[in-house]
Amino acid sequence: MKKIAYIEIDTHAEIAQSFMDIMQDSQKFFVDFYLSEKIRNQVNDGENIFLSDSSMILDQLKNKAYDLVIIGTLHRYFNTFQVITQKYNTAVIVHNLNFTRTSGLRLVKNIFKADIIYRLKLWWKEGLFNASKIYQETKNVLVLDEALSSERFKFLPIFYTQNFERSENQNFVVVIPGGVSQKRRDYDHIFNMIQNLKTDEKYEFIFLGKAKDHELKKLEKIAIQLPSNVDVTYFSERVSQKDFDFWMRKANVLWCPIQPETEFFSQKEIYGKSKMTGNLGDAIKYGKLAVFPENYPCQLDFIIPEKQDILKQFQELKNKDFDFQLKYNKNTVRENLEKVLNSLISI
Repeated sequence: MKKIAYIEIDTHAEIAQSFMDIMQDSQKFFVDFYLSEKIRNQVNDGENIFLSDSSMILDQLKNKAYDLVIIGTLHRYFNTFQVITQKYNTAVIVHNLNFTRTSGLRLVKNIFKADIIYRLKLWWKEGLFNASKIYQETKNVLVLDEALSSERFKFLPIFYTQNFERSENQNFVVVIPGGVSQKRRDYDHIFNMIQNLKTDEKYEFIFLGKAKDHELKKLEKIAIQLPSNVDVTYFSERVSQKDFDFWMRKANVLWCPIQPETEFFSQKEIYGKSKMTGNLGDAIKYGKLAVFPENYPCQLDFIIPEKQDILKQFQELKNKDFDFQLKYNKNTVRENLEKVLNSLISI
């Protein structure tokens, strides 16, 4: 069996978990996971998990003879990851394509646009200036949304649809997954639509992410003004994985009001073109149709462009189905993933 090291000591626990799940029954690859304590606390128990951090990872990789090292997130610890990409056959998962193209000089200028103390630390202690150089010199650069793939950015399929018993809901359950912040999703649009609902049907809107500040106050106000046949559920604390799974499985449809643009390190990123939304993986994982903004660039059949009459659209989606298991069953996705991994090792 070929040996892979998967490193996640920064941010994306959910992606590490997906890779862990899909590779669990692989007969072709053996994977060791090197996770920070923060990430380790967010994933399920499993074999071959090692606590790690930027000061330990180089020693941990030494003498292990891995065929491939995968870096799950490269948004900091640039000095450490530069050594890894120089010493090992390395693949880096990219979450912000424009960030990878940003020059060192531009990165330094961006330090003074926001989060100055944190960014100065990245520059002074963690090698921020070398970020774009690492991306350029790394042999394998990966994306998790096939629409973002190209000759340079290879598609890494890791999302598959779970098998679970679908619940029968008395209400029509609409789940809005993700942190409740106007920064990345247009919650003002959602609030306005819910406040002006006119229907005899029973609806339940689940804001499945932590709400705070303006958005939390708005939800508290909306909750006491709605008619008896419309409910909202929201969370003022971080949503546990158990609660997230419960509501995602219960959902009749996902409503994903993704903003057209966001920023990463003061660099503009465009959803669907230079940045993937996690809602895409959510829809695949839980096998749910998802309503996205009309202008979101996507050709997938389970992503539905939002219409002006959203209630009518929800009712139409009651009777619409998509066979996620046809393309996104676990065995098929694993086979496709193993083909990609083999190609990365044979380079």
